[in-house]
Parts: sequence; structure tokens; C-alpha cells
Amino acid sequence: MLLHGKLVSDLSEENQKELILQGGRGGKGNTHFATSTRQAPRFSQDGEKGIEKELVLELKLLADVGLIGFPNVGKSTFLSRVTSAKPKIADYHFTTIIPNLGVVKSIYGDSFVIADIPGIIEGASTGVGLGIQFLRHIERTRLLLHVIDVSGIEGRKPVEDFYTINNELKTYSEKLSTRKQIIVANKIDVMQDVQLYKDLEELAKEQNMEIYKISAATGEGIDDLMNRVTQVLKELPKEELIEAEERIVYTLQEDKDEFTVLKDGNDFIVEGPAAERLMGRINIGDNESMHYFQKSIRQLGIENKLKQMGIKEGDTVKFLDWEFEWYD
Repeated sequence: MLLHGKLVSDLSEENQKELILQGGRGGKGNTHFATSTRQAPRFSQDGEKGIEKELVLELKLLADVGLIGFPNVGKSTFLSRVTSAKPKIADYHFTTIIPNLGVVKSIYGDSFVIADIPGIIEGASTGVGLGIQFLRHIERTRLLLHVIDVSGIEGRKPVEDFYTINNELKTYSEKLSTRKQIIVANKIDVMQDVQLYKDLEELAKEQNMEIYKISAATGEGIDDLMNRVTQVLKELPKEELIEAEERIVYTLQEDKDEFTVLKDGNDFIVEGPAAERLMGRINIGDNESMHYFQKSIRQLGIENKLKQMGIKEGDTVKFLDWEFEWYD
């Protein structure tokens, strides 16, 4: 949740609870103010106003592994191969228009969540295509599988695709661009030019990255890749993926009788929590209630403060929307 561009809270833990906006305390009925001599008081205390702020809520998927890459490189096919997820699969760009999640069960008995992130193309970080809507979901992942089409069927150049996607990640988030990444060379079953893969393999060596050849369609090479992914996830620390520049946590404040008195000519203006609570308790048209009001301003110290500021008989005292004429 964002407030003034700052992160207020990151709700990413199970059963996590935080106070974001403080609500006003409840009021008190007239029976609370009853005494042995005033058994049926005609005043009560209204509830206090709560804090009002405009918050921006962002949903970010919780996944251990994120699939990134251009549209139609086989990410959805890969997801359906390694998990029980059933994403829409078709031979055209932007088949996937929503993030898809799947759970992978490893041969070691453990499991992890993998997410297919759609719509990342050149310019995604500035709003082109669908990427700007989904780049934030990658922030939750600890490992990225960069799926690249090495078949050559669409005339794409794998090395260029690698740099284009990584440039979008860096433009969107410097931290995201440094996330652990494994290159997945897909569609080797229909590869037309082996040099395309060799160029990508050379790039992987230069970037000190791991690269795996697979065919999401036939399943070739997937077992070795997923075994490596399981091992890497065990080695990667579960770091705080989002750091708050300024963390704001609201807590309940003590019930203090705070007030301020301002002078405007012959008018005296009383403001603050004490004045608000007091005026919420009284009934202006009831003599008994007004007697309670006069007693309260003495107990709260408002009367002494007014006298210190030079109030004289006939001056006006303003409590919120009410005005009173001062008498000694």
C-alpha cells in the first residue's frame, strides 16, 4: 500500500495484521455521566472522527519463480508442462493476458510456485503492450527463468531478445535487473539455425549465466532444468524483496486532553481533541449539560488559559461551530 509515494505496508506474510489508518474512539452514552446527584444526564459523548487518507493498493503475486520473455516464446506451454496449471495456449502473440500461477512438485518432495508473466515487450516499462501492468508481479520472485525462442521461425534474434527484455527490467527496477536469472532456450525441436543457439550460449558465458536447452512442446530438457531450479531455490536466501523508504505505522494514541487557544481580535478560538470531545458531550439547550460544560473547561485548564490570554467579559469564545459570550 502506498501513501504519498511511500510504502506504508507490505502484506506478504501469512496472517499478517497491521494498523494502517486509525479509527476514532467510540462515544459514551449518557449513562456514563450519571452520578448520585445527576442520575439522568442529558448529554453524551459522540464517537471521534477517524483518519482519512487516499491509499494506492497494489496486488503483487507471490511466486518463487517468474517466467519472463517475449510473447509467444512458449512460457505458457512450459508452465502447463511443469505444473497442473491450464493456461490458454495458442500460436499468436499476447495469448496470455493475465498472470498464471502453477505449483511445481520436485523429485525431492518439496514444492514451489512459478508464475507466467505476460506482455513484456520492448517499451513495456513505459506502458507499451501489457508489460507495465505485470512487471510489478516479478518483484516477488526470487529466480527468473528467461525463456527465449531459438527456433528462428519468427525471424527473431535470441541475443537481441535477451538484451531487450533485460533492459526493460532495468528501466523498471534496478534491483529487479540484478535478480538471479537462468536462460531457457526453448523450441529446440523446431530449431532451423543452430547458430542462433550458439550465439545465445556465448552470451550466457559472457554474462556468467546458466543456460538450458529445452522443448516445452516435447518435454526435452525440462527435467534437468527443473532439478536445477529446485536446487537454486534452496540456495537463494529469502531476502526482503521490497524495502520501504519510509515505513508509516499508525498506532492508537493516548487519550490526552490537548487543546489550543488562538486570539483573533476580541474572539478566542479553542481547538484540539479536548474541545472536540467536550462539544460532543454536551447539549446546548440543556441547563444541566451547560453546567457540565462550565465545570469541564475549568478541569481541562481551558478557563485558566483564556484568562492568561486576557479574555474580558463580553468577549466571544468559539468552540468549533459554537460561539459563547464570556462572563466572569
